[in-house]
Parts: sequence; C-alpha cells; structure tokens
Amino acid sequence: QVQLVESGGGLVQPGGSLRLSCAASGRHFTFYVMKWYRQVPGKQREWVATSTSGGSTNYADSVKGRFTISRDNAKNTVYLQMNSLKPEDTAVYYCGAVVAAVNYWGQGTQVTVSS
Repeated sequence: QVQLVESGGGLVQPGGSLRLSCAASGRHFTFYVMKWYRQVPGKQREWVATSTSGGSTNYADSVKGRFTISRDNAKNTVYLQMNSLKPEDTAVYYCGAVVAAVNYWGQGTQVTVSS
C-alpha cells in the first residue's frame, strides 16, 4: 500500500506560479512512476505530467513549456512547478503513483487561477 499526500495548492493570479508537492510512503520510491493529473468538475481526469523511474519526463501539450515535474528520491517527493498559470489551469490536481502495475492516488489539492 502506497500513500500519497499532496500540498501546495491555492489561489493565484493569471501569470503567476505555484509549486505542488506530493509525498509518497514506501521504501522503494526510486522505482515508482509518478504522475500528476487534474480534474475539473463534470469532466474526466486529465493527465498532466509523468516522471519515470529512469528519470525521463513527459507532459501534456496543454502544459508543455509551462509546467515542470521533478522528484527528490531522498525525500520520497515529486513536485509540479507551474508557471505562467492560466484560468484554464484551474482544477483539482492529483498525484498518482504506479507501483508494480498498481495505481495509487492522493486526495487532491485545489488550484484556482483567477484575478
């Protein structure tokens, strides 16, 4: 069982920045595939970014060049640095982990981009 706890959400003006954090439990975080998703009420959960155990990263086209996923394996933590935020980035952001082909989810953190 892997537990994920997100933090760092909040209210930010358009053009601003936020950094989300996701702390994971377990002894083998280095091998976890870590992902960020987001969801707007009434819509399907949308994949945002992935950090693999091999160190590669991938991004949805909608956030490429603005968001950066990174991880600190010593702290069992993955981050999502979000820059140049737009109102359409408003959503609940979820951290996900794939561990031995099992998917785990955090509880989500709200990000609101509004003036």
